[in-house]
Amino acid sequence: MSSDPFRVPARRTSLLICLGLSMHLASCQVRPLYDDTAATRENLGAIAYSDADDRVELEVRNQLIFMTGGGTGEPAAPQYRVDLKVESDLTGVMLEQSSDTARAGRVTVSADYTLERVSDNTVLKAGHRQVVSLVDFPAQEFAKLRAVRDAENRAARELAELIRADLAMVLGR
Repeated sequence: MSSDPFRVPARRTSLLICLGLSMHLASCQVRPLYDDTAATRENLGAIAYSDADDRVELEVRNQLIFMTGGGTGEPAAPQYRVDLKVESDLTGVMLEQSSDTARAGRVTVSADYTLERVSDNTVLKAGHRQVVSLVDFPAQEFAKLRAVRDAENRAARELAELIRADLAMVLGR
């Protein structure tokens, strides 16, 4: 009675199921959203960016050039072009009731961008990204202006990182 006729096929079935699942899982690959390979870095280094209209847009543009070009600047013969439109907005929050002045603020930097292939003007990606940076307003006016500028710079760096990730995702395929 040690060999039950109903238990042997169940063991074989479970063994076959386990074997099938292990083969299926072995065929799966886990990869990042974009491969940071030499080809991806080369494609990112072949991007030209549109001219900037204001200081914050120039900060985003410069960060993108540095991150995608590896510090070498823009290419002489670009294969891709990014049209970049950046806007910055400052909103006061935490109003002080007695003087009706804001003690803190929120800097919002947003960008609309379009990645095109230069050879045939094909749009590969169009996107919108937005970053919020918080700032405290000191009592001195110059310190307040400097705090706002620092918040804009922080937001511009973060925005450039997000856009670079989007570009790498498209060009790394």
